[in-house]
Amino acid sequence: MYVLHYSPSTASLVIHWMLIELDQPHELRRVDLAANEHKTAAYLALNPSGVVPTLVIDGAPVCEAAAIALHLADVHAEANLAPPVGTLARARYYQWMFFMANTLQPAYRAWFYPDEPAGAAHAAHAKAQARARIEAAWQQVEAQLAHGGPYLLGEQLTAVDFMTTMLMRWSRNMPTPAHTHPRLGAYAQRMKARPAFREVYRREGLTDWT
Repeated sequence: MYVLHYSPSTASLVIHWMLIELDQPHELRRVDLAANEHKTAAYLALNPSGVVPTLVIDGAPVCEAAAIALHLADVHAEANLAPPVGTLARARYYQWMFFMANTLQPAYRAWFYPDEPAGAAHAAHAKAQARARIEAAWQQVEAQLAHGGPYLLGEQLTAVDFMTTMLMRWSRNMPTPAHTHPRLGAYAQRMKARPAFREVYRREGLTDWT
């Protein structure tokens, strides 16, 4: 059985959602971020970065949401959430997953914690730069959806779509939310209509962006 260390409405949402989508038995262990449980010695022994999610697989912890999502898609190949290894589709699958993890997630970090990049005195500038990067990134995703769809890689639903939807949600309170782009808006509605999305919302007690 999987053990997911999570906190509602964080990056762990994508893993929680995929476990439900894949119908995999799992135990949830909530990490109270407000109480700094993610910085305790016990948690740091599992995840030295002190962040969520951590997925414990057969007693061994695995960290980084994108990596966990890719692994789950491979292990549960019957769900067809990843293109075959060695294909061009697989390369694009990696491309977009790394785009989400390496381009969007760091920009969101700068948006939500603008004092981190260059100190509190420069927070407003850092936040403005982060917003520009986030909005430019979503324009790229909008353009990708113009090539076909209904999913990011075309006809096949993949783990990237779960990651993308979670990151779209993070923009919900920004000046220009991702879902205000026409193709991204329709895409988000398709993903949010999945029963597993509604179920992860129920389990995490979320009510916004429905």
